[in-house]
Amino acid sequence: MSLQAPEFFTELCLPFHDHAVVGNTYYAAPVPGTPLRLRIDFTRTIYADTYGGLRVAVVHPDRGEIDAVALSFVDHGTFHRRDEANNTSRLSDKYGTFNKHGQPPWEGAVTTGLRDAIERYTAVWFPGAWAASAPKRAAGRTSRRTPPPPTAPAGARTR
Repeated sequence: MSLQAPEFFTELCLPFHDHAVVGNTYYAAPVPGTPLRLRIDFTRTIYADTYGGLRVAVVHPDRGEIDAVALSFVDHGTFHRRDEANNTSRLSDKYGTFNKHGQPPWEGAVTTGLRDAIERYTAVWFPGAWAASAPKRAAGRTSRRTPPPPTAPAGARTR
């Protein structure tokens, strides 16, 4: 059974326009015209077909992997709600992980913590790429100062 990686990476809402998912790996070129690339893989656990996080790496086409960081699902609260709802013990091999069985296998994931960690990591290696890739906001109306309502003169009486 497939990990359904394209759907998982879609769920992460990464803003990079120039990207592709090949197999179970996400590749992106956060800054056009530069050789550095971003690669995100699922990290395996000691149990067969079970994954405990993401491995985010910066790759150069000639020099290979430059840097990498492992982001565990437990550290980023990805499956905390699911595990709490299912009464999964923190000592269980299923806590904070998913395996490739199920529809989708990562159902119940809250990806906000992972996404924030990926944003912080990419800010180091690809400064400004996150903001440059994010969807542009439509130009809104500018705020105007409205004059305050008139007040009654100090000595005037009101009925």
